[in-house]
Amino acid sequence: MNSQPEQSPELELWGGLECTVNRVRDNYFSQMERNGHAERLQDIDRFASLGIKAIRYPVLWERTAPDGIESADWSWSDERLPALQQLGVTPIVGLLHHGSGPRDTSLVDPAFPDKLAEYAGAVARRYPWVEYYTPVNEPLTTARFSGLAGVWYPHGSDEATFVRALLNECRATVLAMRAIRAVNPDAKLVATDDLSKTYGTPEMQEVVGFFNERRWLGWDLLCGKVDQQHALWSYLLDAQASEQELLWLRDNPCPPDIIGVNYYATSERWLDHRPERYPPDRRHVYRGIPHADIETPRALATPTPGIGPLLMETWERYGLPIAITEAHIDANREDQMRWLLEIWNAARSARQQGADVRAVTVWALLGSYDWNCLVTECRGYYEPGPFDVRGGEPRPTAVATLMRELSTGRPLSNPVLQGEGWWRRPGRFLCKPVATSTAVADIAIRSQYKSSVVQPILITGATGTLGSAFARICKGRNLAFHVLTRQEMDITDPASVEAAIARYKPWAVINAGGYVRVDDAEADHERCMRENTLGPTVLALACIRHQLRFMTFSTDLVFDGAKGAPYVESDPVNPLGVYGRSKAEAERRVLEADPQALVIRTSAFFGPWDRHNFVTQALNALEAGLPFQAADDMVVSPTYVPDLVNVSLDLLIDREKGVWHLTNAEALSWAELARRACAAAGVDAAKLEVVATERCDLVARRPGYSALSSERALMLPSLDDALRRYMEAVQDRAHGRDAQLPGEAAHYAS
Repeated sequence: MNSQPEQSPELELWGGLECTVNRVRDNYFSQMERNGHAERLQDIDRFASLGIKAIRYPVLWERTAPDGIESADWSWSDERLPALQQLGVTPIVGLLHHGSGPRDTSLVDPAFPDKLAEYAGAVARRYPWVEYYTPVNEPLTTARFSGLAGVWYPHGSDEATFVRALLNECRATVLAMRAIRAVNPDAKLVATDDLSKTYGTPEMQEVVGFFNERRWLGWDLLCGKVDQQHALWSYLLDAQASEQELLWLRDNPCPPDIIGVNYYATSERWLDHRPERYPPDRRHVYRGIPHADIETPRALATPTPGIGPLLMETWERYGLPIAITEAHIDANREDQMRWLLEIWNAARSARQQGADVRAVTVWALLGSYDWNCLVTECRGYYEPGPFDVRGGEPRPTAVATLMRELSTGRPLSNPVLQGEGWWRRPGRFLCKPVATSTAVADIAIRSQYKSSVVQPILITGATGTLGSAFARICKGRNLAFHVLTRQEMDITDPASVEAAIARYKPWAVINAGGYVRVDDAEADHERCMRENTLGPTVLALACIRHQLRFMTFSTDLVFDGAKGAPYVESDPVNPLGVYGRSKAEAERRVLEADPQALVIRTSAFFGPWDRHNFVTQALNALEAGLPFQAADDMVVSPTYVPDLVNVSLDLLIDREKGVWHLTNAEALSWAELARRACAAAGVDAAKLEVVATERCDLVARRPGYSALSSERALMLPSLDDALRRYMEAVQDRAHGRDAQLPGEAAHYAS
């Protein structure tokens, strides 16, 4: 990091670790306990591998000294901070991250500032070489959640509690930096907050104006800008702030050495005086005014330009160095990358316009948990980042590759960057789009990735359940694709495959077709082996020749059921029938031909877009009062097709390889699946006939227990969650609505 006042010669890439320890009543929610970094020292090497110059890194008050400085345990940070230093990564030490301190204090405790300052001084004495600090992360945002929205401790819901929390946080920052600089006079303050902006209808302009003044309040207080002439002076006094404490902050300024701006898809807001036009969860009342408050991408017909103009506003207001200290979006993999690239290019553009923008920080290096409910519950909702921790050991994603390319100036290599992010695509709206005069962002600035040819994904199996699902989801995710019929590409004919590759110039091939009639395969051995074994082998050989990514699908029927417990990827295969043998042989030949290929084993499809899957057939029959038979002695792992396709695409974009098991991770019989589906749908299961497998008139032998688990990662959500979303999707289809909006990711914890 460049500590000189002049602009850094190059835009730097930084990283950030989601480390929130927020308190909800008497419960503490710790992100690092959930993402595993609390126990993994080797993550430091992983972070350094990304090419980051600095990292926002926690030495959190609640974790280090929950019972006072005298009993502080420094062992954790003693190990990690020097390890970062040794690898050339500058730590930006955070002391409080969306927290409220140990149990003996709170954001509204009059003693809070002095207590945090005492802790800050102890940290500085322990690590006198540390130069960069964020004593309180996002003070304005934390004060809003804790003092106005009431979701975090101390659960205030009024302006006075919000203002008291914010003033305490700002005073604590001043005193903390004073204590730190008593040890290290060169210590620098990186003061972070959400770089929000609000727009609205003319009828909402008073509230819009207030929100747009309030967004600067934390930085204004630290910079000593709040006095009797400040636009919010009267507001602060009305909220029970005293002149004395406001003027103390004016007379004891602690301007940031770097203003840290955080930017999300939710940072820019649209206020509308017509709440009935919007979904119920976007309707609010503020100061007695009913209105809608919604993120601008979901409402405005013309997208806002994004972060670029907001960076210039920040520069013009303060004239201080700026870093984007959090850049993240909860989305599918390609949109995570498109978001990062758009912000990176906006930062470069702001630098060209004269703003001293130092860095872009990729947030949540290990992902984050349950931010879709503001971390008020442990629901298991997981958003991956550059690393995905669902398998225990962090797995690098395509975001990590993009970071390495940005940090070294190498050409960007992932073809999915060619598309627009969901926040700029049609179909993103949650309401009737609102026409505004907002200028459209400059596409040349937003997109660094240029290509004269848009490379698609080639998908086989145009008429099948899986092939049509890939087509639907690729379209929704803005991934270029072609779904090919057998006439357009015969996968068993090398010449036909070569011709299709030459014509479409893909970057990847997905084999979503093949012979699927398990019982017919017993008497149709030659055709089954040709379509399920020879075809994928021909595709794999073509992909390795042309340096294309290849993904194909296998089945739980490669196992014989003797294990009596869920199978993992390394378990030996032993198929019982022709269909299973065709898939097992395909796995072997494909991975021998192309070791970079991705083989997905899955089981027992169900989904909202075809009428032939077990769940749909069971519900249709039982809802009509007809009998329906289901075996109770055959155990499988049901798989919701939209989840399977979304996660498979993420793995393909991540350039994963080898065998992966993808199911909704629950072992149960067909009969139990029918009962669970009925419960989710509110359908009477009285006509369900539970039978033995031998009564099902099956020709091919099937394993009695073929449930799949994974030793690599449990990537799909729970079965109950999948059934709930299946029911919603079926209802959406019945009412002519799409089942998934752009930007709604399918990322969950195990």
